[in-house]
Amino acid sequence: MDGSGNVANVARVFNVVGFAGSLRRGSYNRALLRTATEVAPPGLHIDIHELDGIPLYNGDVEAGGIPPSVVQLRAAIDKTDALLIATPEYNHGVPGVLKNTIDWLSRPPENSALNGKVAAVMGASRGITGTARGQSQLRQSFVFTNTYTLLQPEVLVGRAHEKFDADGRLVHQATRDVLTVFLQRFTELIALHANASRITT
Repeated sequence: MDGSGNVANVARVFNVVGFAGSLRRGSYNRALLRTATEVAPPGLHIDIHELDGIPLYNGDVEAGGIPPSVVQLRAAIDKTDALLIATPEYNHGVPGVLKNTIDWLSRPPENSALNGKVAAVMGASRGITGTARGQSQLRQSFVFTNTYTLLQPEVLVGRAHEKFDADGRLVHQATRDVLTVFLQRFTELIALHANASRITT
């Protein structure tokens, strides 16, 4: 570690599954996730996944066999080091498509794909507070799933329509700078967790 307590000189590349909690093609959160792939540090590789094919959670469906789209996402997460989630905020909370995905990934509780994983949450919205409430709600779910979530810095992109251009590119430099620091801290958290796991195994 360096003098500030951060992990310095992360040697390996960490693989991250990223997804946005919106199905809209022009979503600001999809655009934010794409920007994350552009500004991520060399030690972080982000592989974006789509949630379009994830069905509504139903215990009867689960009992009859896990849907292939869920199996594929679980497998991707099992093989990766961490999760990066870009969430919108609907009615002060997590969008249904994202909460539904978390519900599928949390099953079965004794062998959840989220158990012990590292995660980071960010979000963009046309509102002035970004997605603060939605992110807070998502973090509550991660307490139950035993998912280690980056606390600071927060990426709360408010008034997103003024910060992305018509092509979905994040053109607001201050926000790009915050996102860059956020991803560096995320990489450091993943490295800390990986080092701790090696020590205890």
